[in-house]
Amino acid sequence: VVGTVGAGRIGRRVLERLKPFDCKELLYSDYARLDAQTEKQLGARYVSLDELVSTCDVVTINCPLHDATEHLFNRTLIGKMKRGSYLVNTARGKIVERDALVEALKSGHLAGYAGDVWWPQPAPADHPWRNAPNHALTPHYSGTTLDAQRRYSDGVRDILTRTFEKRDLKPEDVIVQYGRLAPQYDAKAKHDALAEQSGGLPGGKLK
Repeated sequence: VVGTVGAGRIGRRVLERLKPFDCKELLYSDYARLDAQTEKQLGARYVSLDELVSTCDVVTINCPLHDATEHLFNRTLIGKMKRGSYLVNTARGKIVERDALVEALKSGHLAGYAGDVWWPQPAPADHPWRNAPNHALTPHYSGTTLDAQRRYSDGVRDILTRTFEKRDLKPEDVIVQYGRLAPQYDAKAKHDALAEQSGGLPGGKLK
């Protein structure tokens, strides 16, 4: 059973790529549910964050970093993960609490951790993840293939062209709008949804 935390553009592509592997089940959790047709195409089922981490053999993080996701994978949430499961983080290093991850790897609660993101970046020489057991970590460029570089340049060109021609940008390219986060990245909305799923913490902040 494999699940993604976050089912935006990247999360959906991860599910698309997993579908041919005929996993026992594909799960996803996000602040908003996908439409029924997309769920059917992906072969994925929507669940709460707690159900996802407690059910999955592999959890992959594909959500942005903001107030609601900073240290989302802390001791409490990692403790709810299935013993012997794997955590993959190709989103942002700060979504995973540094020391909580090391403890989970050393105790065997997590069988392994993989990712290409750190906090801070570049990671200092004494960063505890470097010497943690059962990890597969790279610097933050594992996705920089020739195809990816072409997409970067095409995307920058499209944004600049639309700006100079005073045309609207594609919604997926807008992060800040009118001085605040664009609706799809609204931290408060995501915070409230994630807090409701995981029970939240005192003060309402997920740490």
